[in-house]
Amino acid sequence: MSTSVAKTLSAQPTDLYARIRSYHRIVVLTEGFSKPFCAKTAMSLLRYRHSDVIAVLDATEDGKFADELFGVGETVPVVSSLDNLDADSLFLGTALTGGALPAAWRNIILNALVRGMDVVSGMHDFLSDDPEFSRVAKENGALLIDVRRNNEHVTSTGVPFRSECLRVHTVGQDCSLGKMVVSLEVQRELANRGEDAQFVATGQTGIMISGAGVPVDCVVSDFVNGSVEALIRRNEHHDMLLIEGQGSISHPSFSAVTMGLLHGCAPDGLIYCYEVGRESVKGLSSVALLPHRTMIDAYLANASLRHPSKLIGIAMNSRSVSATQADAERERMQQEYGLPVCDVYRHGATCLADAVLNLKRELGK
Repeated sequence: MSTSVAKTLSAQPTDLYARIRSYHRIVVLTEGFSKPFCAKTAMSLLRYRHSDVIAVLDATEDGKFADELFGVGETVPVVSSLDNLDADSLFLGTALTGGALPAAWRNIILNALVRGMDVVSGMHDFLSDDPEFSRVAKENGALLIDVRRNNEHVTSTGVPFRSECLRVHTVGQDCSLGKMVVSLEVQRELANRGEDAQFVATGQTGIMISGAGVPVDCVVSDFVNGSVEALIRRNEHHDMLLIEGQGSISHPSFSAVTMGLLHGCAPDGLIYCYEVGRESVKGLSSVALLPHRTMIDAYLANASLRHPSKLIGIAMNSRSVSATQADAERERMQQEYGLPVCDVYRHGATCLADAVLNLKRELGK
């Protein structure tokens, strides 16, 4: 498949959704990076598309099962090669800081393309821009899908969204806290209750799971607000939208993405996310995290510059503490803020789903 076709698939939301969701025999590539800190994309694919994943590829961990490496993905084997696998696609299971492709992955990707497998990547370096990858893909009828490629160059109009559509956005004290997971879990809980709730992806992993969205960290800065606004308009026929957050409004590296997303989606409600025990900005150990109250006040003030917004709940990531410590932290935060607080893995998303429905009734939507 030619480079131009790969780019077209990446640019057209309908085609991209149909193609990504069509894969049911996925191999997830994590070669040399099979650690939770590095392979967030792989972990989410194993959790939310478990039935579609047939193997994880990492020769350094051959013979194990995915749950031994990531804590999720029971029964999914870790293999050393693509041999003897009836696979339709190779998904790159990590998007490393800086976006460059690990050197050891090149031959693995070429091998997949020779086999006619499509390759789906969330890297900042686009596979479809690589002449060798594009040539081999074309020769073997395979596709290169770069989910971070975005050709939607639109500015925000500021026109209000459909009044009956409730928009709830996850925001955080830092990056890599679980904002996507919280959005997905709350959406699932609402859907299980029969509510018309839609998850809205704004990053590469969310797009790989749902098949649609906008990779806001790869949009030209002038067009972040407008691209997000357009994404919401494509989904505002739903009663409720759970909009995935990115980065942090105070992050020295990524705050611009966070602000553009915040104003582009104009949320009615916010769910604040944080990790218990984290003290410094991820990747910047010399930068201390700001207090929760400071962060919450900043989010509410900045969100309300575009549209009135309120905090409706708090999602804590308690992966680094015991269940007893997590329960104590939950109680402390509930007393301090007078809001529902939970770890969606440990406690479920019930209280946050209740908060969304309460906001919907309060606003008469």
